Amino acid sequence: MSKLARQYLIVYAIVMGADWLQGPYVYSLYKEQYGFSERFVALLFVTGFLSAGLTAPLVGAWADQYGRKRLCLTFCVTYALTCACILIPYLPVLLMGRLLGGVSTSILYSAFESWLISASNTLGLPQSDLSTILGRATLVNGFVASGAGVFSNQLVALSGSFASPFVASGVLLLLAYVVIRGLWRENYGGVDSNKATISNDTFQLARLAQAWKIVVSDPNLLVLGLTQTCFEGSMYLFVFLWVPSLQESSPDPSSLPLGYIFSSFMISMMLGSLLYTTIVSFNTSSRSGDSTLVLHAKSSSLVCATSALTFSLAVNSSDEHVRFWAFCAFEACVGMYYPVQGMLRGSLVSNEHRATLSSLFRVPLNIFVVVSLLTGVSSARYTVLTASACMLGFSSLMTGAVIVNRLDLSPPAPSGPASHLA
Repeated sequence: MSKLARQYLIVYAIVMGADWLQGPYVYSLYKEQYGFSERFVALLFVTGFLSAGLTAPLVGAWADQYGRKRLCLTFCVTYALTCACILIPYLPVLLMGRLLGGVSTSILYSAFESWLISASNTLGLPQSDLSTILGRATLVNGFVASGAGVFSNQLVALSGSFASPFVASGVLLLLAYVVIRGLWRENYGGVDSNKATISNDTFQLARLAQAWKIVVSDPNLLVLGLTQTCFEGSMYLFVFLWVPSLQESSPDPSSLPLGYIFSSFMISMMLGSLLYTTIVSFNTSSRSGDSTLVLHAKSSSLVCATSALTFSLAVNSSDEHVRFWAFCAFEACVGMYYPVQGMLRGSLVSNEHRATLSSLFRVPLNIFVVVSLLTGVSSARYTVLTASACMLGFSSLMTGAVIVNRLDLSPPAPSGPASHLA
């Protein structure tokens, strides 16, 4: 396990560092440095989400068909180009950057995790080892993001430009390309994950149709997709809304240390990851504990319910400190969500269609985000947060009623490599 963990976590730390460097200043670069209106900034964000939604099914299918490592290398190239485009305040170039960013996001949140789970299955690692790697990944992500927030704050202070973190991000992406080529072995979706399946179907229509049939025939997968849509959709909206929400409640909006606030969010995410690891360890050591799948299903329901409460608190309070701590609590939920959801996907989704299904779930996710961003942005900010809270609450109830209930009624699964659970 240690070799696989090292191979994955090194790459994961680099690519997430590149991603998080951009986090605190995307909104400020567009609105404050380039002088675009909030509605136009929303249009740029919408372009990225539309791109992610339209390309997500193809990205997942291509990863399963042509190789997860190959798609991860492609991510490094497309995301580096995204960083280059955002440096040029010319509308067509900025729109091209958002299009490439959408494609890159689809790859980041499907191909990398699929590569890890497939490599884990090939090595015959038990679910507990995969859970450990996913927990460490979220913890590493928190460390990297916290450092990225501070580093980006210092870059902006030294350069006087919100664009400087994007240059540093591009450098990290080039490094990630080199490391992936040197450390990772290729794997694919299929019976033999080490071999590609030749297909002339460029748009992967047959594979997508087959994946869709699998989803609609399995209530567990439908709820899994619902959770991904509700939680990650709310998370992406949060990325757009946290800066103006805190600025609105602050007596001096221009003095807010956005980089340090972002780092605080990331520390909260790390604490959420540590809480996840503690819960899993306690459950494993307890003889009366739940099975691995039941524990993660219950955790998923709890994370969504808690996230709904944090958004409700932020909407109903105009105090900047209350909003800040509510947002920190939401980030702690993010820290638990990723390893929990990763374990559920690793156990409930077959290797052959893992990246395809992960990406397919991102289609409604991006539709949800686009519709929310087009509702009026500033005038509907709290309506969007309220709707997100309601969706998260509904997802929590459905996870408990469907996945937890079905798993409780099923016989215990062996604690071997992750496999599809019908």
